[in-house]
Amino acid sequence: MSAQSASAAAPVLGVVLRPIRSALWHNRSLRVQLLLAFTLIDLMTAAAAGSLAILRARTQIRVEIAASMRLAELLVGDAANFIHQEVRAEQFLAVLPEQLRSLRHVRIEVKNNAGITVAPPPNLGAADRTPAPAWFTRLVAPPIESYVVPVIAAGRNVGQVRIIGEPADEIAEIWQNLLATTGVAVMLNVGMIGVLYVLFGRVLGPLTALAAGLSDLERHSYGARLPRPQTRELAGIADQFNALACALETAHGENRHLNQRLITAQDDERRRTALDLHDEVGPCLFGLKAYASSIASAAGELPDQARQTLLQSSREILAIIEHLQSINRSMLERLRPMALSHVPLKDILAQLVHERAHQHPQVAFDFKAGPLARSYGDSIDLTIYRCVQESLTNAARHAQARHVTVELCHDAGAALLTVRDDGRGIAAGTPPGFGIRGMRERVEGLGGRYHIAGDGGRGTCVHISIPTGQPQHRGADAAWADEALA
Repeated sequence: MSAQSASAAAPVLGVVLRPIRSALWHNRSLRVQLLLAFTLIDLMTAAAAGSLAILRARTQIRVEIAASMRLAELLVGDAANFIHQEVRAEQFLAVLPEQLRSLRHVRIEVKNNAGITVAPPPNLGAADRTPAPAWFTRLVAPPIESYVVPVIAAGRNVGQVRIIGEPADEIAEIWQNLLATTGVAVMLNVGMIGVLYVLFGRVLGPLTALAAGLSDLERHSYGARLPRPQTRELAGIADQFNALACALETAHGENRHLNQRLITAQDDERRRTALDLHDEVGPCLFGLKAYASSIASAAGELPDQARQTLLQSSREILAIIEHLQSINRSMLERLRPMALSHVPLKDILAQLVHERAHQHPQVAFDFKAGPLARSYGDSIDLTIYRCVQESLTNAARHAQARHVTVELCHDAGAALLTVRDDGRGIAAGTPPGFGIRGMRERVEGLGGRYHIAGDGGRGTCVHISIPTGQPQHRGADAAWADEALA
């Protein structure tokens, strides 16, 4: 039964001790952990040294008291010899305490043959020292011993001398020495801990820099480099980190260049497809519509039955043509807004926000634009347009927002876009959808940064930054597409 109780109590004890261990050890820095370990070892050493000091003090006091009592016994015996030199017993007993005044660690009680105690002189040695605490006295004080030495003169007992061990003076002396030693040890250990704190900081500083560098790499800041420390092992770690960061920076640059070429090629292909739809399919549909209208007009000269059949067929052909024209316009809009590169970017976005406001009258849309260039290139303009389009769609359809604000400006060589709404936000742990992933990939492909923040019930905010200072790279496929369009 007891074993079962112990096994059942073990998990409970682990649950109770786990937060304590975390607070005292696991949540501390390596520097603090090393100092705590050193302090713990120091305290254990101090406890061992203190125990040894107490054992030695107890032995020393016992030896000192025994020696003092033996000496006092010899002195009392020597003093008794004066009786044989015709000194009266009463005079001997009176001067005996004065003769034994210099003895340490003992207390002398002299009694005459009537049992009356002759008062001893004060113990001047004990008065010069501060008494030790009671707890320390209980730890080191030996059992109190006493000897009784009878005083015999002319064959009769004239009195007795009682020698009692008195360790208070020795204990006070040991206590004062222990205080002095402890004070010096504490100062040395405090100084040592201070030196170790500085030393650990110098030694572990490269590890802190390494953690900061890894955080930079996690944030895709591949230009981070670590200074080379003097320690050989840490210097090797720093060299490996710098080599890794350099390799990642090179790979990131190559990927960024490839993404730029890919985005540019995609945009060029979409523009070419849009032009084909607009210049080829559009006129063909318009021609078909014109021919169908001509057929419907010419059908008036036919007999009634043939006219009705032809008119019905003409109307169906016109309906199909109008449906194809609607599909063509929708495809053109999805591929590439035709107003890009012809209308200022600011006006295109204002028109987009206006259309969304017309489609969703229950939502208030605001558009704020700072000083902007007319265009930042097809890829950047199209990326900004698509990001605004996707963000407005998400805010109106999914976030159930009542107010949406779009802000666009140009600062420090980058186009800065912010789309903020007061909707229900994004629940924690919700994976990004295809639209958000597409925006992120497109923005990062142009060397920009995409960040979306939205706590549940507090709205959503999309921050986009796209550098515009560098010219857009165009690949051979894009150049060939321009020549083909020309």
